Amino acid sequence: MKLNITQKLIKNHLVTGEMMPGAEIALKIDQTLTQDATGTMVMLELEAMGLDIAKTEASAQYVDHNLVQTDSKNADDHLFLQSASRRFGLYFSKPGNGVSHPVHMQRLAKPGKTLLGSDSHTCANGCMGMLAMGAGGLDVALAIAGEPFYLRMPKVWGIKLTGELAEWVSAKDVILELLRRHDVKGGVGKVIEYYGPGVDTLSAMDRHVIANMGAELGATTTVFPSDDEIKRFLKEQNREDDWVELKADKGATYDIDEEINLSEIVPLVAKPSSPGNVVPVSELAGTPIYQSYIGSSANPGYRDFAIAAEIVKGKQVAVGVSLDINPTSRQMLTDLLNEGHIASFIQAGGRLHQAGCNGCIGMGQAPATGRNSLRTTPRNFPGRSGTIEDSVYLCGTETAAASALAGEITDPRTLGPKAPKIRAIKNPTIDMNLLDAPLSKEEARKVVIHKGPNIASIPEMDAMPDNLQIPILLKMGDNISTDEILAGGSRVLPFRSNLPEISKFTFEIIDKTYYKRGMESVAHGGHAIVAGVNYGQGSSREHAALAPRYLGLRAALVKDFARIHWQNLVNFGILPITFVNAEDYHKLHEGDILEFSNLRSKIKEGNEFEIKVQASNDFIKVRHALTERQVEIILVGGMINWVKDQKQPTS
Repeated sequence: MKLNITQKLIKNHLVTGEMMPGAEIALKIDQTLTQDATGTMVMLELEAMGLDIAKTEASAQYVDHNLVQTDSKNADDHLFLQSASRRFGLYFSKPGNGVSHPVHMQRLAKPGKTLLGSDSHTCANGCMGMLAMGAGGLDVALAIAGEPFYLRMPKVWGIKLTGELAEWVSAKDVILELLRRHDVKGGVGKVIEYYGPGVDTLSAMDRHVIANMGAELGATTTVFPSDDEIKRFLKEQNREDDWVELKADKGATYDIDEEINLSEIVPLVAKPSSPGNVVPVSELAGTPIYQSYIGSSANPGYRDFAIAAEIVKGKQVAVGVSLDINPTSRQMLTDLLNEGHIASFIQAGGRLHQAGCNGCIGMGQAPATGRNSLRTTPRNFPGRSGTIEDSVYLCGTETAAASALAGEITDPRTLGPKAPKIRAIKNPTIDMNLLDAPLSKEEARKVVIHKGPNIASIPEMDAMPDNLQIPILLKMGDNISTDEILAGGSRVLPFRSNLPEISKFTFEIIDKTYYKRGMESVAHGGHAIVAGVNYGQGSSREHAALAPRYLGLRAALVKDFARIHWQNLVNFGILPITFVNAEDYHKLHEGDILEFSNLRSKIKEGNEFEIKVQASNDFIKVRHALTERQVEIILVGGMINWVKDQKQPTS
């Protein structure tokens, strides 16, 4: 059988299951990635499991999100993460070393391996010929402990790239083109695999940009071949021995076929407030901006910064515009300094920030009220920037730089027929200090984990009752993101290790009364929420499931779910169900009481059952997509309880 790259990666790591689209499979995980916004909970989960030493080939904990230290919370948690990494045998990247995804690519990523990360943009490392997937923190904790990762076998969406990018067009425009065609649900249940002659024209970091924002399509992950370009990249990082070739077999087929001619792509921009709201930059020319932001894991490469620096070199940004420069790693920052590009940014009026996620996750750099922010980041969900009523546009670095000079959204092609040429660095920096290596088992066992006052243990979760009579506390529309369920940013994320406190921010963007009403519902059996399509898109942060669960959420009834959030709901014992008839969504209203009777037997016996709407006496037919294993997890109240039960000795 002729196999594509995705099938090869899955076949080589398959523990259980059949490689049939939709079937549950379990995969061996070689590497894991955690960052500080999600990793604190992962380390608490590892401690609760009684883990001795990580069972993976390599696991790394990065501190790249919560870098703003307005009080002791973030600093204390950084010490906690450092000590926990040492105790459990993980690599550790300290604050200022850079964004997890490009740093992992530079120092640890290996073609042919699997990578599971508690960050939805973990898929960026698919650029290296890896099967790199985002997941909830509890799934990653289990992988660190040596357990396989369960998922539905995805379809493989083969995208043939032909041609070559034109002047002023870059890799960011490729993924924006795919979002223009298919919007934020286009990749659900699929792995995107790129192939064809156009791939040869893209650098490893170009591929990173494209793979990174596959998450915005809802894809399971994105895969590129491991070819001579990946070999060149690894050699540049002094890691050539880690290279193996990985390509699709000749004659390999795909479940879905598409073609993109790179030569036909134009500069693109995603309008507020969705990465899928994409139009040509030329359509928005003249739109005033307050901020132009360059950096993030969605534009992390040397060229991304260097070409922007060359565009603004010797010029001045427009009056009233903040040009924010966010280097993606200490190694990258050193190269930009050595080549004079940082000087070009500073002299043009730019503002240099530390290497990290920064404003991408709302950790500083929030835009002014009522002003437009143009960013090279991957997401522009409402409020993600840190400003509740934000107006964020997404673009590539050429557009960001040209617009900063003009003070308005500008098609970079208006600057001339030829874009600046960026020469390769002869001796790029290799910073071996971006990661502290794991301790030996003997030394690790001596480490005492440091816990500051902001650390709170995860409360026990009760089992699923057989009968529920619960109100609908919220009814929402389509494409509700995890940023709307539980925001990021400098107000919220410092409480990531304190569930009672972080829960106070739950759904505040949608309804500020939810926290109070949720807390009141707990004593009366909890509550439900109702929403439209693609519920839970965006970040993998499990707090977006854990906080509502703490506030009494027992069931989420929607038209359909985003993959990672659906799994997080299961992991914390929240029943994820969908309408059999989508029109029934209109029959439900906030405040309606839903009656679930004989629930435990119903979800065990079949995938469809009815729930009663108390006031109208209507019955709504619903469906769950749980496997037999996941039904057990729901019934006992979540994954933590299920793992504990598995460890109990049998009589």
